[in-house]
Amino acid sequence: MFLPLDGDGELYLQVLRALKAAVHDGRLPRGTRLPATRVLAAELGLSRNTVVTAYEFLCAEHFAVARIGSGTFIAASVPSRRGRVPTTRIDEPSAYAARLRSLPGLPLARRRDELPIDLQYGEPLTHPALFTAWGRSLSHAAARAHGGYPEPQGWPALRAEIAAYLGRRRGVVCEADEIVVVNGTQQAFALLARVLLDVGDRVVVEEPGYALAKHCFIAHGAALVPVPVGPDGLDVGRLGAEPAKLIVVTPSHQFPLGVAMSLPLRQALLQHAERSGAWIVEDDYDGEFGFEGALLPALRSLDPAGRVIYIGSFSKTMLPALRLGYIVCPRALRTDLLLAKRLMDVASPAVDQEALAHFMASGAFERHLRRTALELRRRRHALTAGLAAHGRSRLVVHDAGTGMHLVAALPGFDAAQVQNLIRAAERHGLGLHSLAPHYESPPPVQGLLIGYAGVSVAQINKATRLLGECLDEVVTTAVGRGRAVRRG
Repeated sequence: MFLPLDGDGELYLQVLRALKAAVHDGRLPRGTRLPATRVLAAELGLSRNTVVTAYEFLCAEHFAVARIGSGTFIAASVPSRRGRVPTTRIDEPSAYAARLRSLPGLPLARRRDELPIDLQYGEPLTHPALFTAWGRSLSHAAARAHGGYPEPQGWPALRAEIAAYLGRRRGVVCEADEIVVVNGTQQAFALLARVLLDVGDRVVVEEPGYALAKHCFIAHGAALVPVPVGPDGLDVGRLGAEPAKLIVVTPSHQFPLGVAMSLPLRQALLQHAERSGAWIVEDDYDGEFGFEGALLPALRSLDPAGRVIYIGSFSKTMLPALRLGYIVCPRALRTDLLLAKRLMDVASPAVDQEALAHFMASGAFERHLRRTALELRRRRHALTAGLAAHGRSRLVVHDAGTGMHLVAALPGFDAAQVQNLIRAAERHGLGLHSLAPHYESPPPVQGLLIGYAGVSVAQINKATRLLGECLDEVVTTAVGRGRAVRRG
C-alpha cells in the first residue's frame, strides 16, 4: 500500500495522518478494507504495535470501523474532500488527434435495457450451448497455451483452421501463411490504413455505409469518396476516372441496406481495380448466414489479379467481446502488415487464439453456425410475416435473404415522422432504429434498420404488432395535424 509518511512526530501519528490524507484525496474510498496490521507494518518497515495504535485512533475519530473477524474498513460516513482534478489542455494536438476530434458522432445502436423488446442490429444470436462449448475450449487453451509472446501473424493452429474454414464456407482458397490474426475488423481497417494510405489518398466507401470504417480512414487523413449503393450493390459505374487507393465494400450483405452485390457488378469492380491499381477491401462481416438458395461466394474467390484484401471477424458468428478477426492479404502486403501489427500491440491474445483454434478443430464452431442459421431463419420468417401482416402496407421490406438484419422502407414518411414513430414505439416498450444516420446526406427514402438476432420469435411477433399500432398512431396524428392546418 502506498502510504508516504511526513517524518514529523511519533510514528503512529505519521501513519494516522497518512491514512486520513488517503481517505480525503480518494485513494481510500468509503468501505475500503484496510490491510491487516501485520501486513501494513511489514510494508512500512514499522512495528505492528505502531500500526495497531494508528488504526485505533482512526476508529476513535470515526474514520474507520473495526469488524470482528472481518477487518478494519473506512467508514461509510466519512466525507471526501477530494478537489477537482487539474486538467491539462492540449492547445495544439497532432494532426491525427485533430482529425479524431473533428469526427461526427457514431450512428451505432446501443442496447436499451430498459425496453422490453429492442430490434437492435449488429449483435449476434447467442445461446447457452455456445457458452458451454466455448468454456471447454477456454479451459483447454488455458492448460496448453504457452506464456510467452505469440507471433504477430497469429497462432499457427488458428490460422490453419481459418484457412480451411474459408475454403469450405466462403470459397476463399488461401494458405495459413496468407492470414494475419487481428483484434477484430476495426483493427484490420486501422492496419490497412497505416500500411496503404498517405494523407490525401482517396478511399471509396459505400453510401450508405459502415461509420466506424469511414472514421478510421478519415482519422488517417484519407479523402473519402462516397459511392451510392443500388439494388445490386455498389454502383461501379460511378467510381470515376480519378483512381482511388482503396475501395471498401460489403458485397455479401451490404451494411446497412442488406443488398448482395450482383455477379456482373463484382466482375466490373474487379476489372476496375485491376485497371486502376486500387486495392479492394472486402468486409465479409456476416456473409456466413444465408437463407434463400446457395451462399454467394466471397468477392476474393473471383479475384484472379490479387487485388482483394479479405477481412472477417468472429464478432457476428460468435461474440463481439471475443475481439478476434483476420485479414487474408496478398503476400506482397504481409511483411508490412506484420510490422504494423507488432508496433500496434505485438500480437493478439494467445489463450483466446488457442481456444478458438480448438473450438474450430473440434467441430463446435460449425455446429454452432448450423444451429444459429436455423434459429435465424425462424426469426427472419417470423419478422417478415409479422411486417407483412401488421405493416398496414406502409412498410416496404428489403431483404436479401442473408445476415441478421433487414431494412423496412417507409415511403412517404419524412424524418420527423420516423422520429415520432421511434418515440411512439419507445412508449410501448419497443426499440426501433432509423436508417437515416448511416447516410452522409438525407436518404432518398426514410426507413428502419431492423435486427432480429437478439429477440425471440415470441418477441418478434409482439414487436411487429406494436409496430403496426405505432404506425397507425403516427399516421393518424399527422392526418389530424394536416386537417387542422387546412382549417386554420
